[in-house]
Amino acid sequence: MTNISIFIVEDDPMVLEVNKSFLNRLTGFSLIGEAQTYEDAYKQIAKSKPNLVLLDMYLPDRPGIDLLQKIRHEQLPCDVIMITAARDAKTIQDVIRMGAFDYLIKPFRYERFQTALQNYANTQKKLRSTSTIKQEDVDEWFGHILEDASLPKGLNDLTMKQIQDGLIDNNGPITSEQLAQNVGMARVTVRKYLDFLAGKGKVHIDLKYGTVGRPTKYYSIK
Repeated sequence: MTNISIFIVEDDPMVLEVNKSFLNRLTGFSLIGEAQTYEDAYKQIAKSKPNLVLLDMYLPDRPGIDLLQKIRHEQLPCDVIMITAARDAKTIQDVIRMGAFDYLIKPFRYERFQTALQNYANTQKKLRSTSTIKQEDVDEWFGHILEDASLPKGLNDLTMKQIQDGLIDNNGPITSEQLAQNVGMARVTVRKYLDFLAGKGKVHIDLKYGTVGRPTKYYSIK
């Protein structure tokens, strides 16, 4: 699968570099352009048509929400994630009405940035792989995570989803140590969830033997 193309619109050079460094830590994404003003951003986006635009609200010439509205009015085939310090209810409601995929309020941690882009990538992968969408898929995209009565005490749905997304994003066998590093959790926590998923038949375990010691467990999503 080809990388998801990203365009960043941000007028603060320091914030721009932080966003680019966060993006460089993720796989499956390619930065194809950047701009600091509304006019420059629109010209480049209209020409390059990136898959996803990371859009700041406060630009020196016009508000970022005007650019979101322009993208929608012109029906450009781009999705948008707002990355901004704007936190008033009306602005957020307006952005949601215009169809932004996500809304990140500055300052935010790498983990939130990672979650937003991985959720986007997983959504695009699902949309490309099937013509029929299940209600569970829609619930996941819109954040409607339902409590699972089958989970034992000590396990929760949100952490379970992050670990499953990490397995899907890896797209191959991975150790619990590697997965823990990828999702930013403790290895013992990840191992507990993986063992539960394996017991439910949702995760496959491969044992790889070295020259000495115990075999290494590699986990992959079924």
